[in-house]
Parts: sequence; C-alpha cells; structure tokens
Amino acid sequence: MRVKISAIASALPEKVVTSAEVEQRVMNYSPSIKVPTGILQSLTGIKTRRFVEDHVNTSDLAAEACKKVLARTATSPDEIDLFIFASAGQDLTEPATSHITQYKVGSNGAVMDIKNACNSFINGIQAAEAMIMTGQYRKALVAVGETPSKCIKWHVKDKKDLRLSFPGYTFGDGGAAALLELTEEKTGLFYRKFHAYSQHWNIGTLPGGGSMHPRGEEYTYFQGDGTALKDAFVELGPNLLRDALRQTNTSFEDYARIFVHQVTVPFLEQFMEVCKVPADKVVVTLPQYGNMAAASLPVGFALAESRGEVKKGDKVMFIGLAGGISVGLMMFQY
Repeated sequence: MRVKISAIASALPEKVVTSAEVEQRVMNYSPSIKVPTGILQSLTGIKTRRFVEDHVNTSDLAAEACKKVLARTATSPDEIDLFIFASAGQDLTEPATSHITQYKVGSNGAVMDIKNACNSFINGIQAAEAMIMTGQYRKALVAVGETPSKCIKWHVKDKKDLRLSFPGYTFGDGGAAALLELTEEKTGLFYRKFHAYSQHWNIGTLPGGGSMHPRGEEYTYFQGDGTALKDAFVELGPNLLRDALRQTNTSFEDYARIFVHQVTVPFLEQFMEVCKVPADKVVVTLPQYGNMAAASLPVGFALAESRGEVKKGDKVMFIGLAGGISVGLMMFQY
C-alpha cells in the first residue's frame, strides 16, 4: 500500500502586477529612493505576478483550490477526515488557519497547521502520508494559501533598507490543494527526504506576531539577504539530489517534470547547473507568477498538468528550498 496524490489544483488571483508597477509603487511610497527602470525584471527574471485584493485572505485561496480538487475527484467534503493547512502565511496567529479554511470548504475532519516557510506544502504532504499509512485517517486535504504581497515593504528609508526589502518585490500570491488517499496501485509517494540547517534561520525573516516582536508595524514586513540564501541552497542541494537518485535507482530522465521552488531566474539557473538538473524537465513559473512561497510547487504542478506536461502514471519530483533554512525532496508517481 502507498499513499497517492489523487489530484492537485491551484487558485490564482486575477490581478496581474508588472515589475514596472512594483518599481513605481516603491518610488511613490519612498520619494527619496530612485529605482532604476527595469532593474527588478533584470535581476530576477520576473515580469509579472498575481496580487490578491485587500479583502482576500490566505484561507480564501486555499479553500478555492480545495473545492476544485474535491470537484475533480468527485469527493464529498464529508469524506475528508484530515485537513492540513500548510503554508508560510496564515490568516491569524490564533486559531489555526486550517479551521477557517475547512469551514469555507465544508469539511469536518481533524485539523492542523504546518509551517516551514516555502517547504510547508511538501511537509504537509509528508505528515498526511504518515498519518494515513498508520491508519489514523483515510482521506486528507493538504491546502496552501499564500498572500505575501501583504508583507512587502513599500516605504523604504534608504538603500540598505531597499536591499533588505528587495526579496519582497519578487513575491506573488497563490493557493493550491492536494487530495491524498491510500492506493493499491503502483502509484503514489515513494521517496521523501528533508534536511534542516537551522544556523541560517535569520537570513530571511518576517519578525512580527511572535514573542520576539509581538507588536510594531516595522516587523510585519519581510526582510532578507537573497544572496546568502542562494549561496546556502546551491551548496546544500547537490548532495541531497545525488543521494535520492541513487537510493531510488532513478535518473532525472525518469521524471516527466521536475518542480523546484523558485526565488529568481538567475538563482534557478545556477541551481540547475550545479545540481545537473536538465533544464527541459523543469517547469518555470517565476516570469509570470513570481515567488509564491509554499504555493510555488503545487501551482507549478497544476499549471503543467493543465498543459498536458504531467499525466497520470508519470513520475514527478518536488525540490523544496525554504528559509530557516531547509531543503527537501519528494518523489511520487502520479
């Protein structure tokens, strides 16, 4: 017996924001700052991204994706006995956003939130798989909703503040969901491996809302050192991939598509080169959708499937890279 991913669906906001509009908005809020025209797209490869409207929350995107998955698989909300909200973002500090999302979906399973920055979704799948395999639950929804556009710092004080706030200008909003259940077929999850390198926890942070900084608007914005994150991932990724291919007796050619968490196009290209990942296997979502945090991998999958690039029976690889930092690898036959 294995646990299979029966379906993955995405939910994307309608509002499209160009990199030129992001640059202009920074200058509108920060008149003393001059942002060179075109620098954001030049440095990141991001042309557009999606932003939610002010009234839309992470649970709204996640719930929309869940409803699509249930409809596609002809699954009733009543059949879901485990509901996991797995996201870098959240609606509130308390209660768990899984409660809010499940209420909007109409299911009534056990709930929990799983948070590990941009690896949250694949960690959510990992947890759901384990609990299904032990017989605790039969069917699980793993949902993600990301609205990092609400954590972008538009009013910057100086060039240093601009540099630290720059990773936020790569953000895009999105949501996704996956239905997991047991299968007797030769499909499902067959490899998962995660490593944490927690000495790097302070490279990228969104400080507000916890015991360190319970109050203060300044702490509600994401700040980080994109170069330091890139260097750490490039150093750590090759060994993880090499070990996984050896242990599964597979090669990159065995996988229909490979999904890598994407921060900037230059970083993605460097990561693929160092790790020897074939470029024609990788689904690139950054230019149109930006960095969608934990929604990046499942949204990329849903888009690829809609184009016929992934079909039932195909092997698929998820490569997760998250602040903290952690790296993760998940392989499954769809």
